[in-house]
Amino acid sequence: MTDKQHITIKGVKEGLVFLLDDHCEFSVLLQELQYKLEKSHQQLLTGPIVHVHVKLGARLANEEEKDQIRSVIRQQGNLIVQSVESDMPEAPRIDEGNNIRVMTGIIRSGQTVEHHGDLLLMGDLNPGGSLLCTGDIYVLGALRGLAHAGTGGKTDAIIAASLLRPTQLRINEVISRPPDEWMTGDATMEFAYLNEGAMKIDKMSQLHRLRSHSFVFKV
Repeated sequence: MTDKQHITIKGVKEGLVFLLDDHCEFSVLLQELQYKLEKSHQQLLTGPIVHVHVKLGARLANEEEKDQIRSVIRQQGNLIVQSVESDMPEAPRIDEGNNIRVMTGIIRSGQTVEHHGDLLLMGDLNPGGSLLCTGDIYVLGALRGLAHAGTGGKTDAIIAASLLRPTQLRINEVISRPPDEWMTGDATMEFAYLNEGAMKIDKMSQLHRLRSHSFVFKV
C-alpha cells in the first residue's frame, strides 16, 4: 500500500463521509478504499448500521465507476451507501421512454421534488421533505417525509420504500391513516397502494399481484 493517502474518512452526524482524491487514478483509489476497509479501519466494521456518503470532489465518475465504489463499501456488512456525489453539477437522469426520473441523494426538510411520471429516489426522504409525482414513487432508502403519488388522478399508483416510515402518504386523493394504525413494522421493502378506495400496505414481493407487466430501472 502506498504511503500517500487518497481517501479521508470523517465522522458526521448522519454517519460517515468518504472524501476521495479527484486527481489520482481510479484504480489506485479503489485499491486504497479496499485496503482501508479491510485492514486499517476495522473499527468501522463493528456495531450498528452506518450510513456512508461518498464525495468525489471534481472527479466526473461514470455510473460503472460509482457502482464499483458502492460494491467495495457494501462488502462490509454494516455500511450502507447513501450517496456517491461529485462537486460538479449533474442533471437528473430521465428515461424518456417511460418518463422515469432517477435521483440520488437526500431530500431534506423544506425540500419538495415534483415530477410528471414515475420517480426513483436512491437515497432518503427526510421528515419535512416531500415527493410529488403523477406516477409511482420508489425510494431505495428511508421514506420518512411526505410522498404523494398519482397527483394527476392515477388511482393505481404505488409508493414503495426500503424503509417505509412516512409522516404522510397520499395516492390520488386518498390520504394515509396515522402510521401506527397500518405500518407492519417489517424491515423488508414495502409498498402502499389503493384497494377499494382505502390505502393498504404489503411487501414488495407481492407487487406482481397488482402489476401483470414487468419493468426494469436502468440506474
